[in-house]
Amino acid sequence: MKKLLVVVDYQKDFVDGALGFEKAKELEQGIYEKIESYLKNGDKVLFTYDTHYDNYLESREGKNLPVPHCIKNTEGHKLYGKINQFANADNILHLEKEGFGIAPKDMIKIASEIGEEIQEIEIVGLVTNICVISNAILFQSQYRNADIIVDARLCSSFDEALHKKTLDVMEGLQIKVINK
Repeated sequence: MKKLLVVVDYQKDFVDGALGFEKAKELEQGIYEKIESYLKNGDKVLFTYDTHYDNYLESREGKNLPVPHCIKNTEGHKLYGKINQFANADNILHLEKEGFGIAPKDMIKIASEIGEEIQEIEIVGLVTNICVISNAILFQSQYRNADIIVDARLCSSFDEALHKKTLDVMEGLQIKVINK
């Protein structure tokens, strides 16, 4: 079975930087082990990067969340901790996204790189109620017959109540939530 692991925005600014929070740090070892497992099985791993520029505060998002973060070419934009060890491994894909979810044009590019025959897509990362749910829905739209799985143990939010509500919403959208 062809599988894909999507690691959503596990970047320094979301873990110990501008928008960092304690719970995000606790995910590192589990995400590391999950990536390692996928790569050992010959499956692909996609890292998404929240990506902003110097004009971030002028954007719609910047006006609603006026905290500069994940600015391209800064420390905060990089993968967090030992997850960065996988940055140049085989079967790794990288995608800089300029919004919560992957743009349709980029989803087409991903599909061409990983193939349409993916049967299972597992999603981990940050932030559950913003980028994780956005990307889960986009993958569900692109891969209509694949199982979309979110590992609740390896996702988090700065707001635990929103994290839990978002997991419930994803289940309502026929996304399989495990380790809840």
